[in-house]
Amino acid sequence: MKYVLMVIAFIVLSACNHKEKKVNEQTNPNIIFIYLDDLGYGDVSAYGATELETPNMDFLANNGRKFVNGYATSATCTPSRYALLTGQYPWRNRNAKILPGTAPLLIDTTQTTVPKMLRNHGYNTAVIGKWHLGLGTGNVDWNSHISPGPNEVGFDYSFIMAATQDRVPTVYIKNGYVFNHNSEDPIEIDYKNNFSGEPTGENSPHLLKMKGDPQHNRTIVNGVPRIGHMKGGQSARWIDEDMADIFLDEVKAYVKKEKDQPFFLYYGLQQPHVPRTPHPRFVGATGMGPRGDVIAEADWCIGELFKTLKEEGILENTLIFLSSDNGPVLDDGYDDDAIEKLGKHTPSSNLRGGKYSLYEAGTRVPFITYWEGHIEPGVSTEIISQVDWLSSLSNLIKQPVNNLDSENHLDLLLGKSVKGRSDIILEATSRTAYRQGDWVLIPPYPGPKMFLTKGIETGNGNEFQLYNLADDISQQNNLAEKMPEKRDEMMAAFISIVGDAYKQTSRLKFD
Repeated sequence: MKYVLMVIAFIVLSACNHKEKKVNEQTNPNIIFIYLDDLGYGDVSAYGATELETPNMDFLANNGRKFVNGYATSATCTPSRYALLTGQYPWRNRNAKILPGTAPLLIDTTQTTVPKMLRNHGYNTAVIGKWHLGLGTGNVDWNSHISPGPNEVGFDYSFIMAATQDRVPTVYIKNGYVFNHNSEDPIEIDYKNNFSGEPTGENSPHLLKMKGDPQHNRTIVNGVPRIGHMKGGQSARWIDEDMADIFLDEVKAYVKKEKDQPFFLYYGLQQPHVPRTPHPRFVGATGMGPRGDVIAEADWCIGELFKTLKEEGILENTLIFLSSDNGPVLDDGYDDDAIEKLGKHTPSSNLRGGKYSLYEAGTRVPFITYWEGHIEPGVSTEIISQVDWLSSLSNLIKQPVNNLDSENHLDLLLGKSVKGRSDIILEATSRTAYRQGDWVLIPPYPGPKMFLTKGIETGNGNEFQLYNLADDISQQNNLAEKMPEKRDEMMAAFISIVGDAYKQTSRLKFD
């Protein structure tokens, strides 16, 4: 009898635990942001690429919700990352620009952030990969604890690079400490002046395996010249070709460690940002040179993460977001045959512009949500922005937040609604444009002429630009003069949102 009662008790306890687990799965799914760097709208085969194969990104897109009007907030990386984590338009923060590796932390430690919000709701939180949101308070000692940083804005665990792969310091930072640091070889960083005796791309070109432009021609690490000067830290310096594997190993280890409780993971891949340094396993994988090969490498990394989630039995309890911080760029500082080996591939698809641009290809990016068993496969044409992830997730965990810019579109992200944003502010290099429905207004930014950055049209010009994307996705037919009432209506709505931010960047006179 005693044995029978023990068996019954075990069955009841197991049922309760199973029920508790199911409740936990429904209310607290794991959440992963997969955030690529400079991946264009046309760089993914699920979005129309025919010369590149991205099977793992395609799987998420074809078996989840694929958004064809999904936006980063900015056409450059730091501002988009700021908006992603804070739910605030980057143009509201004047310091939200492309940051040097020595910049102070951009996010105020009192701000609401996605990781802070989720951590307060019982989540374990981690950032692994690219950071580029500043560290410290403006005068970092790289040889001691670096603070504030990711850990002070909501992340329990951080394993990051400070800025970008082409900027010093070229070291990994784990929970505020330089990884593999040797105190007998202190690190020094200077973005203006070189250290005595240190080779640079300019004075020691014979040491280079990759040639950089004048900006990318300072300290040489692994044969690659960087932005900025660095001395010391030899044992801590990364090997570029191993970076994808290092970050992936960290990601897999974190998933395995935290699989039994809800976690939030921000996985910031460095690809296909320059310098493009694929592991030897991927060299020649695409025939497009390093840029194509690192996209293939990134896709493989995503597949390995997916495989880990499945092997650990938590795939069905994991909500995945996949996107890019801005549009594509080919020539961005190094000679790596990105243009010469492009062939028929069009990284911007049929969109105009690219990274640094107010045109669509600057901010319209691959944008995917996947949750096995919860999101029905489908395509959404609704407008949605990464700035909305904060409010949408606050709704998921039933923890409302007050935020001016972030809108709750959880149902849209989960495929349960057909209604998205009515309008959105888009930003590139501190200048802003406005999309409302199918219409896009780029206001005047007077200067000598519309100019190019890295061979990409910025969209800046002396005249109003008005486009109807429903009829003119490539933004070739400027309707500003033909439709002055629509132009003025759009401008009034635009000014009502951005106000002084436009006046300060346009150099126009206002009464």
